[in-house]
Amino acid sequence: MKRMRFSLDISADKYLAYYQGAAKFVKVMTEEGLSLRFPASELQKFVTHNGIKGRFEIVFNAQHKLVSMNRI
Repeated sequence: MKRMRFSLDISADKYLAYYQGAAKFVKVMTEEGLSLRFPASELQKFVTHNGIKGRFEIVFNAQHKLVSMNRI
């Protein structure tokens, strides 16, 4: 399993665009300096009234399929 870590700071207003379907994917820069793209729907469980803020870890299997995403 491959693990990648990154930080997010998305305001509630900006996340609304993801929620409404205007953007289906989120693109971030990992702590290793790699570009990572994943479905915006994976962020729903982390949304608060202030948006999404924090450090996260995403886990992929050998076929590059997302296995899990957690706040760390």
